[in-house]
Amino acid sequence: MQADITGPRSVRAIGACFGLAIAMNLLPDAASAGIFRDMLSTVGLATPDAPKNANGVSSFPRQGYACCNMHYNKDWINDGNYAELPMIAAGTPVEVKTYGRHRAYVNIDGKQYGLGHDYGRAQESLDAWVNKVIVNEDPRPRIASYPFAVQEAIRQGKVMIGMTREQCIVAVGYPLTSENTSIDSTTWRIWRSTHEEYDLNFGPDGHLVSVTGDDAVTAQMLYRPGR
Repeated sequence: MQADITGPRSVRAIGACFGLAIAMNLLPDAASAGIFRDMLSTVGLATPDAPKNANGVSSFPRQGYACCNMHYNKDWINDGNYAELPMIAAGTPVEVKTYGRHRAYVNIDGKQYGLGHDYGRAQESLDAWVNKVIVNEDPRPRIASYPFAVQEAIRQGKVMIGMTREQCIVAVGYPLTSENTSIDSTTWRIWRSTHEEYDLNFGPDGHLVSVTGDDAVTAQMLYRPGR
């Protein structure tokens, strides 16, 4: 997905940027470069500076792993993580290349994807979300320690009764922060597609006790061993 630079607002913004660039010829080079970069960023035509580590050095590219099963539409992955879409398995290596406006650019198996923070922007920063879904430690050894039935449910991108919250996240991803105030809530609202939702309901011990919603949706998301 690319910024639209053909609309009237974008044309005016670009014109303002060029006018600003001419005016800034009178400023010191470092100052004019910083102001111009900030102006471009505000209209979505430039990526923000890369995050820096403790030594002030750019932290990109960052090598990590998919925390959970992630779903994509062509070259776009967003925080809705709709299960109806094709799946990238939990533990798949991911290289985070850089950040854009409400998105990260990543490389997965040699293909470039946009990791879009489409829904939860008001609840968490882009950096917090990316670091939540692209983890430093490979989750596959931990997944291999789960009971076989749980592993099979995860492989199919489904949940099963008795799963922990952690196992549910690996299987279907994090619930949207825009609709779920806490990961410790007894109920998570999850979307299978843009128009199909279901609820994961957890008991006091943190294990999944039921999956509720439209029967046609829950039937596709609930793994039943032996069936």
